[in-house]
Amino acid sequence: MNPNDIVRQDRRKDRIDARLDPKRQWTTTRPVISGGGARYEVSGRVTVLAPGGIALIDEMARSIGLAESIDAHVHVFKRHFPYHESDHVLNLAYNILSGGTCLEDLERLRRDEAYLDALGAERVPDPTTAGDFLRRFSRGELIALMAAFTQAQRRVWTRLSHKDKALALIDADGTLATTLGGCKEGMDISYKGDWGYAPLLVSLANTGEVLFIANRPGNAVSHLDAVGYMDAAVAHVREGGFRAVRLRGDTDFSLTANFDRWTKDRVEFVFGMDANKSFVERASDLPKSAWNALQRPRDPAPRTGPRARPENVKERIVEERGYKNLETVREDWAEMDYQPTKSDLTYRLIVLRKTIHVEQGQLRLADEVRHLFYVTNVARKDLSGPDVIFQANDRCRQEKLIEQLKNGVGAFDLPSNGLASNWAYALIASLAWNMKAWLSILHPHKAARRELARMEYRRFIATVMSVPCQIVKAARGLRLRIATYTPWASALIAGLGHFRKFRLAT
Repeated sequence: MNPNDIVRQDRRKDRIDARLDPKRQWTTTRPVISGGGARYEVSGRVTVLAPGGIALIDEMARSIGLAESIDAHVHVFKRHFPYHESDHVLNLAYNILSGGTCLEDLERLRRDEAYLDALGAERVPDPTTAGDFLRRFSRGELIALMAAFTQAQRRVWTRLSHKDKALALIDADGTLATTLGGCKEGMDISYKGDWGYAPLLVSLANTGEVLFIANRPGNAVSHLDAVGYMDAAVAHVREGGFRAVRLRGDTDFSLTANFDRWTKDRVEFVFGMDANKSFVERASDLPKSAWNALQRPRDPAPRTGPRARPENVKERIVEERGYKNLETVREDWAEMDYQPTKSDLTYRLIVLRKTIHVEQGQLRLADEVRHLFYVTNVARKDLSGPDVIFQANDRCRQEKLIEQLKNGVGAFDLPSNGLASNWAYALIASLAWNMKAWLSILHPHKAARRELARMEYRRFIATVMSVPCQIVKAARGLRLRIATYTPWASALIAGLGHFRKFRLAT
């Protein structure tokens, strides 16, 4: 980082700190927000880029050869007049990374001279052209698009440490993408009574990346077509250098016909199992000595010392109004052998027994006992019974990823009119999320990598992407001058310089 840049940022920080200093507060006679006497003028030569972080993202994409991978795999045009397939894909992804929420937001970007200059583009596709591009996709081209993304992912994974590649945790789950439209091809009614689609998501828990998305009609069961994508994910991470693989999923993904095949292929798995009558009877017949108390890990104590617990408002209202209140008071686990009817091998079946107090108003009703079951092929010496339960519970991270894709990225907003075209949009939108994940792997600053990995998408857009920059054209190239104080200034400057010199093999 240039010494002058450091001085300017320090001065801006000092000014902000002075304005926000709590010691400089005083009683006022008028509101603090009282107008600045501003007026508008049209700039003559100076242009400003609102999403200044887009230059960093674009340079990172170039460093991993993303555009080349897309153009090598995806062929939906007979001729390029003037756009290539990568132009459309990156245009849609950059729209989302610039805070766009729909195809119409492309019009704002294509009329932003500073944005075009930052990307070195004469022009970018308009919303109508982008919508036409999405409608050109067939299933074969969608598979090709996923192949292009996986090729870029494997290049990024070359920067992961040896420890990071010890075990790949692959999660699979289905979700619902609802719509109020009535003419979207391929839509159907879900078990909840909502119209739309039922996408399948396969993700890598280690890095929070999306591996594959498959769009399906709204009435599809969660595990429809899942085995093929889970097998593809296993092959993908192995080719990417991960030394072991573990599949995880809820009860819908415990597809027993594949257990033996996965085990012989050295693929580990941890799945939930339905609490059917025979399982519950077997668990109930276990002797008392077979059960062990489950001790869940506790959160570390706050450094500031213990804190007073606030009132549990929900519990008070439930009690006052006489609703039933369920409280788990004890958890025990046991282990049994299990051989599915479609299998020749025996697997570990972990039973979690929950003892639940049931109260209604001030009355204590009879306790309930519920059983949860988990199946795994991981040896006991490598994964204890409690660890199997914790591994299954750890899948909640994928639930958070689905929430980010839905309500942050907008990957399942269904902007087009068909199953394949909306599938294409979901894949491209997931690329926007993956670029955030890739930045957390490839950025040269360790502190920035750690912070990027834990950021939610909206915070990433607000703090990293939405940094206003002044565009300065010079004989030796384009310069982006950060126009305001941001603690991410050093990360933006260092990252851009790093990716400009850094190129992964393509």
